[in-house]
Amino acid sequence: MNIEPVAVFHSPVQGKFGLPRQSGLAASLEGVVELLPPYNREEALRGLEGFDYVWLFWEFSLNEDDLHLTVRPPRLGGNTRVGVFASRSPFRPTRLGLSCVKIAGIDAGRGVIRVLGADLADGTPIYDIKPYVPYADSHPDARGGFTDSAAWQPLEVVFECDVPADWQAGGESGAAHPVDALREI
Repeated sequence: MNIEPVAVFHSPVQGKFGLPRQSGLAASLEGVVELLPPYNREEALRGLEGFDYVWLFWEFSLNEDDLHLTVRPPRLGGNTRVGVFASRSPFRPTRLGLSCVKIAGIDAGRGVIRVLGADLADGTPIYDIKPYVPYADSHPDARGGFTDSAAWQPLEVVFECDVPADWQAGGESGAAHPVDALREI
């Protein structure tokens, strides 16, 4: 199978080391999905305005091709190994990623979807976009493996200097302040 990107992701995060570990963890981090030709036409987005979230299928394009059959999830302190298929490690055998992001706005005429909460770096190729459908995608009674017993440890972000005034101004209409996004990451 040979697949080509349908879109490219634009983010204020340039490299993989500034990204949140999972989508949704930095809920105010804004990004843009820019559809590529021939998918950047209004009819490709028709009906999407009725959904709150979409799934993005994308490539870990910044990762090297090393094969890792076991990984050490940060949630387990980085000391315990689990199989790659029992983890959400970015080092996947196929380099494919899957993220659920909130739709912040759609400009169908330009082939653009503004999203919140993405864990993708700037320039990431996107191979498919599907709407999040609660009746099929939500399983509240599902077990979460090792994540059920490994508590999430949020960290407090403290700025030791004045935050530049242009950072405090916030993004597009309704967007969170960039400082808030930095605290979430």
